[in-house]
Amino acid sequence: MDIDSLLLGIENCRCGKRHECDIEKVIIKKGALNELQSILSGFSNILLVADDNTFAVCGKKVSECLGSSVNDKLIYSQKPLLVPDERALDELNQMVSGDTDIIVGVGSGVINDLCKLVSFRRSIPYCIIATAPSMDGYASTVSAMIENNMKITYSAHTPKYIVADIDVLKNAPIDMIKSGYGDTLGKYSSLNDWLLSSVVNDEYLCVTVFDIVSSALEKTAQIGPRLKDRANEDIKLLFESLVIVGIAMSYVANSRPASGSEHHLSHFFEVVGLLNNEPYLPHGICVACSSVLTQRLREAIIEKEEFKQASEFVRENWEREIRRIYGKAADGIIELQNKTKLYEKDFAAVYKEKWKDIIDTLKKTPKADYILGLLDAADISFDEFKAVYSPEKISDAIWFAKDLKDRYTVLWLYYLLKYKGE
Repeated sequence: MDIDSLLLGIENCRCGKRHECDIEKVIIKKGALNELQSILSGFSNILLVADDNTFAVCGKKVSECLGSSVNDKLIYSQKPLLVPDERALDELNQMVSGDTDIIVGVGSGVINDLCKLVSFRRSIPYCIIATAPSMDGYASTVSAMIENNMKITYSAHTPKYIVADIDVLKNAPIDMIKSGYGDTLGKYSSLNDWLLSSVVNDEYLCVTVFDIVSSALEKTAQIGPRLKDRANEDIKLLFESLVIVGIAMSYVANSRPASGSEHHLSHFFEVVGLLNNEPYLPHGICVACSSVLTQRLREAIIEKEEFKQASEFVRENWEREIRRIYGKAADGIIELQNKTKLYEKDFAAVYKEKWKDIIDTLKKTPKADYILGLLDAADISFDEFKAVYSPEKISDAIWFAKDLKDRYTVLWLYYLLKYKGE
């Protein structure tokens, strides 16, 4: 299905639900910025939001295109690095007046998340002018924020319009293009985690949405070797795939089709990096490399063949590790897991009953070596990933990244089977 068809929604899906998408228009083409004035002609009090970099890239042109309709501007400083935290959120909130009739964001991940959440909470529409094919959140109904030193995903709404000018996208920094490609490859992991949770927890899974994401993934996976050439058709295909995945998330009103264990590892590296003032890789690149790690966990579990028993959970030991790793963010993480009650569930009984189905599910993901080959072809370095993150940090992520979220993934299966040290 193409994007225009997906925007119409699915009235009677075989999963029994009606899938909707509130995006009115998606424009992905050369010269897309030239259509802004006609698209936004019905708005007269626009708040334009960008950062230093994105305003220079195309925000100034956007402002010129919209002319007197732009009532105010917020240009975030990138010194220090802009993150979607309480400070940035408050700064944007204060710029929204009673007359603001639409927020127009110019940027990618952080700008999109901030505009999405504030516009949702203030009950006004927003439009995103994409500056890079770097992530799949443009069309989703969730917003990722960092609050109280935790990565929190909030429900929000979709943009009213998505405008992506190929001439802008193709000239984005190559790491941002690779990041979008890497975020796409992460769907090998997230889709399998969704299947796994449907088996283990009877979680709702829509086969139609699953297939939409899987199809976008397979079409995009092969363009890795050509990314460096920045060909119009490849950049367009990459961005279309990212938008399609976002629409899939809006269909099920959560990020499950696109975010699983690989994202939890990436969030771990980002959160711990911010807590300890340590470096971390761009989101999508980290997601792609983390999907190699999660696939290796699946392969380790598959090799066990038979389920014997899950080790006993010792809360005192777990809490000690959480406090060691997360420091001042530990209380929030402990509180989250107290609410999820995942540690209280008798997974051993479920695993014993459904072990064959679990193994069959884990086998449906491509091998780690195949994913590594895709990364190599796109010049995404797994060696750099291992250089940035020490073996100790990677080990901590494998065992305790799962605790950042309330979502079951292969990280829970691996943890409760206790392969550590074997």
